[in-house]
Amino acid sequence: MGTPDFAVPALQALLKAGHDIVAVYSQPPRAAGRGMALRKSPVHKSADAAGLTVLTPEKLNAQDDQAHFAAFEADAAVVVAYGIMLPKAVLEGTKAGVFNIHASLLPRWRGAAPINRAIMMGDTETGIAIMRVTEGLDAGPVCLVEKVKITPEMTAGELHDRLAPLGAELMVKALAALEGGTLHCHAQHDEAATYAPKLDNKETRINWRLLARDVHDRIRGLSPFPGAWFEIEAKDKRERVKVLRAAMAEGEGAPGTLLDDRLTIACGEGAVRLTEIQRAGKKPMSADAFLNGATLQPGTVLD
Repeated sequence: MGTPDFAVPALQALLKAGHDIVAVYSQPPRAAGRGMALRKSPVHKSADAAGLTVLTPEKLNAQDDQAHFAAFEADAAVVVAYGIMLPKAVLEGTKAGVFNIHASLLPRWRGAAPINRAIMMGDTETGIAIMRVTEGLDAGPVCLVEKVKITPEMTAGELHDRLAPLGAELMVKALAALEGGTLHCHAQHDEAATYAPKLDNKETRINWRLLARDVHDRIRGLSPFPGAWFEIEAKDKRERVKVLRAAMAEGEGAPGTLLDDRLTIACGEGAVRLTEIQRAGKKPMSADAFLNGATLQPGTVLD
């Protein structure tokens, strides 16, 4: 049961390990692109390519959907970024339970955006937790854990690509232990829980009044999607500019002030240098390429 790219390695790993996947659940095809044509999710496409049965209910609250799920008589269900709440009937609809790949060291960062939140908050470590799913939000007992370092320049996209195959590998180990009767899951310490709510568009605009370290971490944590951004004046209109990469830099000034010809921007304390930019409707580019096409002079104060 999964939907985005993050869940595809798990599906492929389960197939490679020889598991008999009786069905794949994914969110329904959504309208996307310029023509707004319906597009299947990455998991749906991968399951189709493997010749698997795919079901795409909007929700799983209907009795017919729950009865259909139970009729598979599955030993277990694997959930990875499915995006649909699982009712009690589904949680109890397999022989051994429902197991989730969660991209954090639970109980830290329960919720929808653990990868982004970990980087945005400056964490230096995260990982993968295999959890037995219960009715609480990511509150079920944890069965296996693997830690990963978050390096100082790592972006959310890079961490995503590191954790997805690791989660797949760990889930294969978890199911092997489950089959052998050696999988032991331990209750989380709820008092230590922190939450990673879904990203809000209001969070993505860069606030230059923050400390340089905080600005840098937010840029990393929002890259490449949805992307931290600021605005410039371009041809008598406001243009949104997305920042994909930045680096800590030397310099002081009023927050938002362009300090030099290398895109060094003053923050509330310290400065950051923007190194990879994406203008609206354009491909990512270096800071030099951006400055060649943008009339920004040192001393300019960004909005």
